Amino acid sequence: MPAVHVLVFDGYADWEPAFALAELRRSGALEVVSLGFGDAPVRSMGGLQVEPDRSLEGLDPATVRLLILPGGDMWEGPYSRTQIEHTLGTLHAAGVPIAAICAATLALARAGLLDDRAHTSNELAHLERAVPEYRGAHQYVDALAVRDRKVITASGLGPIEFAREIFEELQIFSDTDRMVWFQLFKHGRFPDPNAGRHE
Repeated sequence: MPAVHVLVFDGYADWEPAFALAELRRSGALEVVSLGFGDAPVRSMGGLQVEPDRSLEGLDPATVRLLILPGGDMWEGPYSRTQIEHTLGTLHAAGVPIAAICAATLALARAGLLDDRAHTSNELAHLERAVPEYRGAHQYVDALAVRDRKVITASGLGPIEFAREIFEELQIFSDTDRMVWFQLFKHGRFPDPNAGRHE
């Protein structure tokens, strides 16, 4: 069965995909696989050491239910751009959903995936400065998370909104349960057991 794949690298923002990953495993009963640029262990921004389950090299789209790219300083500097863009292009062509948050949205912009669909990032001006070839400003949405045709993007300030869009894309929870989940984790509000009752 295809699994959710999440890219891990030195300095990745471990909290950004955390809300989504926990529910994808627990409530969605989906396998989560960590991807690396190689086999060597990496250390997250929060200090967690992770040994990737597998390498990006030779990734088969048929095994991927969703690819998640967390943010991190790596996206602002040199990285294996050719390898990432090949992977993104292959998965996108195969209809695999791709979700990127914070600075990882820069990778999607560099791959041309944001030029023709609604999307967001940390800030439009930063996206334009960091990716000169970006041509999607007319599609930019000032929101914490946006989902459009199998591409999910989010600001680094919106990990809960990011998770909600992932749940919607993969149909985790019913519409009502997604709303309840969001109210709980975003606002700390438990559902009112008396809601909808009539005396």
